[in-house]
Amino acid sequence: MTPPTPDDPHPAVPYGTPDAPRIAVRGEAHLEVDPEIARIGITVASRGKDRRTALDDLTRRNTTALDLIKSYGEAVERLETGTFSITPQLKEGRGERIHAHHGRVHITAELTDFTALGELTTRLADLDLTRVDGPWWALRPDSPAHREARQQAVREAVQRAREYAEALGTTLAALVELADIGAENTPPAYPAAPGARMRSMAHGATEDTTAAPLDLEPQRQHVHAQVNARFTMAPPQL
Repeated sequence: MTPPTPDDPHPAVPYGTPDAPRIAVRGEAHLEVDPEIARIGITVASRGKDRRTALDDLTRRNTTALDLIKSYGEAVERLETGTFSITPQLKEGRGERIHAHHGRVHITAELTDFTALGELTTRLADLDLTRVDGPWWALRPDSPAHREARQQAVREAVQRAREYAEALGTTLAALVELADIGAENTPPAYPAAPGARMRSMAHGATEDTTAAPLDLEPQRQHVHAQVNARFTMAPPQL
């Protein structure tokens, strides 16, 4: 029989033979593990009657927020500044008269110390015109949980194939194919609805008032893995 070409729309199905029957199974794994990192989004805003005032206030508040985050040292694994804008607000009516200018800058912080996370988010939320969103809990891309899920899926595929072979009174002979059909961590790093949401504030508290740190419960992460496997087995006596 001529082997199919890469462009053949109907390639031959790899059936077994009476002397080497094949068995195809799927192995699955589902783990529930603690998160390794937490991300929060910080939005710092300003408002001024002129552009320079809004920009100066935004620069000062942005620096204050960054310094506060950096003060937590190794607890902060990553710190990034995202979008920045200064937008004029026009007065109602005819013409292009500017009523005020609004400034905004977005910061993303990634933490590994969840005890520091509750304290930091509370202190950030106490800053003037500062909004805090999150946290988004996640695993690192190279987390051992992903490897464990894949290995568990393979072990399940082998076990399932052995059970089918035993039901026929025979044993597995060889592995023909092992296909990884996807391994993923859910929820994604930035879900539509965060696992928990910090309070958002437009104005900070007075200087002599210190808010109590938020008590945050990390959201368990679900890791899935699936594989398809094909084996040959010794001919059963039917």
